[in-house]
Amino acid sequence: MTVRVGVIGGGQLARMMIAPAVELGLDIRVLAEDEGMSAQLAATAVGDYRDLETVRAFANDVDVITFDHEHVPQEVLRALVADGAQVHPGPDALQYAQDKLVMRARLAELGVPQPDWAPVRDADELQRFIDEHNGGAVVKTPRGGYDGKGVRVVRSGAEAADWFDAAAGEALLVEELVSFRRELAQQIARRPSGDMAAYPVVETVQRDGVCAEVIAPAPDTTERLVEVAEQIGRRIAEGIGVTGMLAVELFETDDERILVNELAMRPHNSGHWSQDGAVTGQFEQHLRAVADLPLGGTEPRQPWTVMINILGGPQDGTLAERFAPAMQQHPEAKIHTYGKAPRPGRKVGHVNVSGDDLDDVAYIARVTASLFL
Repeated sequence: MTVRVGVIGGGQLARMMIAPAVELGLDIRVLAEDEGMSAQLAATAVGDYRDLETVRAFANDVDVITFDHEHVPQEVLRALVADGAQVHPGPDALQYAQDKLVMRARLAELGVPQPDWAPVRDADELQRFIDEHNGGAVVKTPRGGYDGKGVRVVRSGAEAADWFDAAAGEALLVEELVSFRRELAQQIARRPSGDMAAYPVVETVQRDGVCAEVIAPAPDTTERLVEVAEQIGRRIAEGIGVTGMLAVELFETDDERILVNELAMRPHNSGHWSQDGAVTGQFEQHLRAVADLPLGGTEPRQPWTVMINILGGPQDGTLAERFAPAMQQHPEAKIHTYGKAPRPGRKVGHVNVSGDDLDDVAYIARVTASLFL
């Protein structure tokens, strides 16, 4: 019998699950937030993912539920589990991606290396933390932040006064301002049975809080760094009981430490390279994991793959009309677009290029992506 996988959320991550689902013989269905979203090809329902009865009706028509994002409320998730629905990842794991304070506390329990942190409820508490950490800190809203939103570097407690007012007594998260040489990401896939598979650690390049480039595998890495990153990923995946894809965002510090920044429990921007650069792409792997199928190989197909995000899109014309010239000039490039209208700063697609020479691969990927701007 065909397994019916329901994806809550109709964004580009759900869109990129469609092709591998078809190839795996899975029936994929999507609960989209609105008409005309990226994953509209598989959208069988449109509705509010925060409404229990809407989500419950969708879940009743599938065998397993998974996600395009982590924003479905805990009360909705736990009601589905109580109904007997298969939810992957489940609410016990997703809470650590939904609330950064909860995440930090759990990582501390697991003994995972992370920046110094604390909950703070007013400017005075924040100022004390700043004073104890060389005059600077990073303040984050515990819920809802992504792509640089809900993150602020501060030098005084007063700089977060508006956030404290909006929080109405709830705690914000403050972290030490880490001096790092680069950002990395480690992806782990985990089945409900506990089987895991690790991808190579990659380097991510952020611009204005948004991932702009990914280099796979991360260059200039020691064998020890690769081992530590994978150990951290596996410890977290097992320790929180995640099922599906887990992305662990990491800092490589100036003093050669590896610290956990944030978690994502779904396919992730840092793994888009794997669509064309790994034996098993992250979208296929996520589906394998949540359907409890054997996991695929994670080895790179070529020595290097570079992923470049297409941010914003063309100021004039359409993405569609840029395909033919880009493909003509760089036939080795793999181009993925998300069915989204261009808008400044918006992720509207990405380009993957693989090969033997990192400089050549990076150049072709960047030039190809620039043809869509």
